[in-house]
Amino acid sequence: MNTELLEALNILEQEKNISKDTLLEAIEQSLIQACKNHFGKADNVKVYIDPETCNFSVYAEKTVVEKVEDSVMEISLANAKMVDSKYELGDIVNVEIKSKEFGRIATQNAKNVILQKIREEERKVLYNEYFEKEKDVVTGIVQRNMGKNISINLGKVDAMLNESEQVKTEHFRPTERIKVYVLEVKDTPKGPKIQVSRTHPELVKRLFESEVTEVREGIVEIKSIAREAGSRTKIAVWSNDSDVDPVGACVGMNGARVNAIVEELRGEKIDIINWDENPAFLIENALSPAKVISVMADPDEKAAKVIVPDYQLSLAIGKEGQNARLAARLTGFKIDIKSETQAREAGDFEIFEEYDEDMDEFEEDVDVNEYEDGENEYEEYSEKDESADA
Repeated sequence: MNTELLEALNILEQEKNISKDTLLEAIEQSLIQACKNHFGKADNVKVYIDPETCNFSVYAEKTVVEKVEDSVMEISLANAKMVDSKYELGDIVNVEIKSKEFGRIATQNAKNVILQKIREEERKVLYNEYFEKEKDVVTGIVQRNMGKNISINLGKVDAMLNESEQVKTEHFRPTERIKVYVLEVKDTPKGPKIQVSRTHPELVKRLFESEVTEVREGIVEIKSIAREAGSRTKIAVWSNDSDVDPVGACVGMNGARVNAIVEELRGEKIDIINWDENPAFLIENALSPAKVISVMADPDEKAAKVIVPDYQLSLAIGKEGQNARLAARLTGFKIDIKSETQAREAGDFEIFEEYDEDMDEFEEDVDVNEYEDGENEYEEYSEKDESADA
């Protein structure tokens, strides 16, 4: 038994996750290459390796001839008889080749073949391992700044966090552990090249999947995400179980679940709203925390007109338009927001002109508008309306 070789192969298999069969194949190719370098050709060379003991033999298949013209491919009848008396002209004789007879150059080339195969397999194993993590979140350790980019160690390889994928408000120190979203894994001659991100909306989704059991199990679905990295994210959630509140599941007891994600995102605000197939209701939810009086949505044009109380206009639009912008991305609708006064002046609020109640009472009494059959038909419900009609 070739104990030393067997032990070496087992160590490589365990540490580098390279199969023993692949390594044995590399040794076989290296021996054939050594024969080619030593004899000038190796078309008739065969290598036999026992995978259990790692004992190997190298043979050259030679044809028995009367007169030898090519010593690499042919053997004389007399020499063949010395191996076994049964051989006759035209027979094939397996002549053992002693690997110790190889010259220094042939041996070095054989060694290089094995090392090259190990490097190729190691690179392939690493690529396959991290390719499976593409479009997923992994934990890495900040290594160093490379210009405006940051090198992140993912365990066995380093990934690159480019400037365009960094949150401007985030600053990392070496050895700090952070979670990143794997954008792309490329196979290169120097090993896998991995691009990661801290700004991608899917990072938030994957964090919720890891933190919220209901999301991970598919009970709660994240239908849509709109994100401005480092500032605010809006997500729309839906429950496939009527007994499970999707928003409550994502928030967690005393906000534990969402707070863990906010902490990982370095204080980025997260708005969680209920998804609704009715675009009017969805847009109203998306503009949270602002209160909405009326939503008129056109699903064909993907546009909506929204009326809010005067004092809620700035909240609905948000700082530098952020709230309205994120709501538009979340719903896929172009949203035009007007205050009650602006809507009245533009003639968009004629349906409400009969109401003279003060704004606080109006908000308490008027329910959300009803969207029917893809058309903009709205009805307002309130006890005051019924009493007024009576």
